[in-house]
Parts: sequence; C-alpha cells; structure tokens
Amino acid sequence: MNLRPLADRVIVKRIDSETKTASGIVIPDAAAEKPDQGEILAVGPGKKNDKGELSLMNVKVGDRVLFGKYSGQTVKVDGNELLVMKEDDLFAVVESK
Repeated sequence: MNLRPLADRVIVKRIDSETKTASGIVIPDAAAEKPDQGEILAVGPGKKNDKGELSLMNVKVGDRVLFGKYSGQTVKVDGNELLVMKEDDLFAVVESK
C-alpha cells in the first residue's frame, strides 16, 4: 500500500536507536526511548496560503529529519509503524558532510 500525504504532511519512518550502550550494556525494548530521527518516505504537495498560492515543502523523500518524541500520529501500514506529521513538527534536516 502506498500513502500519499495531503497538504503539508509528511510520512516518516523512525530510524531504530541503538540497543546497546557504548560500554556494551544491552537496553531492553521496554526501557528504550523512542528515537527522534527518521527518514521521509513521502511528502505532500504543500500548504496553500491566504491567497491560494501553494507553499512548497522544505523537505524531500529520503531526507533524514529530527522531530519531537511525541510528534505525529502513528499508523501501521503493511506491518510497518510509520508517523504522519505536519512539516511544522519537524525540527531540522540532518545533512551529512
């Protein structure tokens, strides 16, 4: 199934966090914090302003982004847990050097 977000919404897949600390201690799933990074899987067309003009999105498919731990709405699609959130809920795009 494919999801096509509407307006200024994006579909994000969380990037799994480390299950081991630097010293080698294994963190159980119940104690692990939700990661606050993800990859953009789909992007809506953008939001219309008061004049009816379309404001383009600042992110694109494949971008790695930062967001709040409790941002977005969780949905399950084909067994995968995805987040649907507005572009305003994103904090930053992670750029590699």
